Amino acid sequence: MKKTESNQAPYESLKKLALEQFRSGKSLTGKGGAFAPLLKQFLEVALEAELEAHISESNLDPDGAN
Repeated sequence: MKKTESNQAPYESLKKLALEQFRSGKSLTGKGGAFAPLLKQFLEVALEAELEAHISESNLDPDGAN
């Protein structure tokens, strides 16, 4: 997968923040951590995909049972 310029900017800023926090001994996770926004985005996308899969399965069942 090729990185586009629009994808590189957020990656570079995340990389810079993570390195700064790592070098200073700060936590990379939790509130204010460099990985918090990345984890939040990942969880939102995963939950959305799960919900869409569940809804599409429900639409296939003629009785409406799950």
